[in-house]
Amino acid sequence: MSTRRPVLVERAALVGLVTGGARRIDAEHSLEELAGLAEAAGARVVLRVLQDRPKPDPATFLGSGKVDLLAQAASEADADLVVFDNELSPAQLRELGKRLDRKVVDRTQLILDIFARRARTREGKLQVELAQLKYLLPRLVGAGAELSRLGGGIGTRGPGETKLEADRRRIRVRMKTLQDDIDVVRRRRSQLRERRHKVDVPTVALVGYTNAGKTTLFNRLTNAEAEASDALFVTLDPLVRRVDLPDRRELLLSDTVGFIDRLPHTLVAAFRATLEETADADLVLHVIDASNPERERHVAAVTRVLEEVGAVEVPRVEVYNKIDCLSADERRRLQESDPSALLISAHTGLGCRELLESVAARLALDQERVTIDLDLASTVDAERLAWLYRHATVHSHATMGDRATIEADVPRRLLPMVGLASPTTRKVRAGA
Repeated sequence: MSTRRPVLVERAALVGLVTGGARRIDAEHSLEELAGLAEAAGARVVLRVLQDRPKPDPATFLGSGKVDLLAQAASEADADLVVFDNELSPAQLRELGKRLDRKVVDRTQLILDIFARRARTREGKLQVELAQLKYLLPRLVGAGAELSRLGGGIGTRGPGETKLEADRRRIRVRMKTLQDDIDVVRRRRSQLRERRHKVDVPTVALVGYTNAGKTTLFNRLTNAEAEASDALFVTLDPLVRRVDLPDRRELLLSDTVGFIDRLPHTLVAAFRATLEETADADLVLHVIDASNPERERHVAAVTRVLEEVGAVEVPRVEVYNKIDCLSADERRRLQESDPSALLISAHTGLGCRELLESVAARLALDQERVTIDLDLASTVDAERLAWLYRHATVHSHATMGDRATIEADVPRRLLPMVGLASPTTRKVRAGA
């Protein structure tokens, strides 16, 4: 067995496969994205290999001869690990590890590793650990020996270092514990959403491909200071902040984990409690990196995840970000191709006020115009008046003595809060 220097920054060889009728250009873009993932995990890419093959080899993925060539190239590049741009079967992982005499990780394991590095809250760590254990369980055979040879690094963070030598029974027990804890989080989130509906402030969720600029936009609209970076998957733990709308109403804006093509199903399942925030939102803002040549593929990937978490029916607005990186002609063509889309730059603030005005208009479509008579000497009606100014759009306010008549647009689902049992009722009297 070969011996190598102690690993400080792991040197990664990337491997992609062009199969069947797939376009090589798509495989090249995917390999480029894999390089970004590897760098986000702390590796330095030293070799890229793209192989054409009708279909993956069931034993070695690439075929025996190509694996020998890859082993030679990895040795010449002094690579510490080999990262495949696909999910490998347990048998393929074991065989490739033996043949390449290097640590082998697949795309799923790499993404899970990044999530393990980035999770900060207890909830996030629970969700990532559950996803890692679901990935690990069918791959336990021989894993203990590989771990002792590999000595940590990418693909062994989080529970990987402490759980790989556990037997299946212990892992299943741990998975059950994690799932129970996550179910508690899920119920708590559901209760919080119900409470928000009662006070009601509309909820708007930011979604988008990783690194589309969601957190930068979140910071711009909420005056927050959440961490934003060009690195992938910086935001794992959801953030919720209030935003003041131009019509004096307010909403709650949530920033969610970035999506990615072929996001592991174990992660989608584990993060379902978090992603349900999106499914329960009043409006989804789909943030798209307008400057990315792969934006259509990114849009399709986001749509697939929204479908998976039951959020595809939520009203959605396409928001093309980073237009400061486009020429005037490119902006014009983009607007012509999607007239209903909004063009902004979260970095410079360009178009962000128009975005808020559009959000206010979209939320206003689900309102009912009502006239409400109030007795200002009544504590209950005084509170009702304050509530109207917080949550409705007040068009007129006429006062005569202790009486006030308010004409306002009230969100339909909030009509019971001002004493209206149904949208067909138009007028409320004091004390109703």
